Amino acid sequence: MPGNDYELLDSGGGRKLERFGPCVLARPAAQAVWRPSLPPSRWQGAHASFDRDGGQRWHRRDALPESWVIEMGGLRFRLAATDFGHLGVFPEQREQWGWLGERVAEAARRLGRPPAVLNLFAYSGGATLAALRAGASACHVDASKGMVEWARENAALNGLETAPVRWIAEDVHKFLRRELRRGRRYDAVVLDPPTFGRGPSGEVYKIEQEIVTTLDLCRAVMSDTPMLVLLTSHTPGFSPQVLANLLAFGWPDMRGRIECGEMLLTGRPGVAALPSGSWARWARGAKEVV
Repeated sequence: MPGNDYELLDSGGGRKLERFGPCVLARPAAQAVWRPSLPPSRWQGAHASFDRDGGQRWHRRDALPESWVIEMGGLRFRLAATDFGHLGVFPEQREQWGWLGERVAEAARRLGRPPAVLNLFAYSGGATLAALRAGASACHVDASKGMVEWARENAALNGLETAPVRWIAEDVHKFLRRELRRGRRYDAVVLDPPTFGRGPSGEVYKIEQEIVTTLDLCRAVMSDTPMLVLLTSHTPGFSPQVLANLLAFGWPDMRGRIECGEMLLTGRPGVAALPSGSWARWARGAKEVV
């Protein structure tokens, strides 16, 4: 597929086989409890594999470039094999980037100005890039200074180095409370909270304990005419309905519609889709709240 350097090749036996541009990788996938479709020789032919049994480690990591660039959903990303098995992009988020971009472009035309988008737990910036490309101004927040720098590199790869964006490396709750004091408001909020995380000063984030507070703070920094909220999660047990309920109870009086579903890794026709997290999103303008 032109402009898409990612595809799921196979999954099963608790693993997934993926192609990221020229590199084929085998990594853990707890939900892939079925049998693989491809023969073992195809899996063994991967450039590198990652395992968590007995400690987190790459096998044949030296077969990978130090870093490489792929295009996905019309956006370019720099990839690199990290010590945690991540690469710097979550392909299951592609659909959400497309939806966000469409909504931002519509709002920019309607408002006659760039909508203000806040991206929290923003990782390497996929949602930030999608919003900027569609005409938003953005604030990109992540606790990891290294990930914020990685996101800035991705912005440059997409010709967005001069786009209207603030890059913030800070604990999300500290940042939101400071924005409240300063009176800054946002038309849209995007967030992908971790199951467990640590802030720059050792702050601990556990999603089960913190998510309601996070959403309360998000609501408090939204403008008087909010546009959308996009909540995604990779936490086991946080199903699409759980995320939808969080939005419904967090925004009970906001007119609009809540949708929810699974994030999926996909490949060519005939390759089984692999569930890889959940999403829920609220958007202004519809007549009902689900």
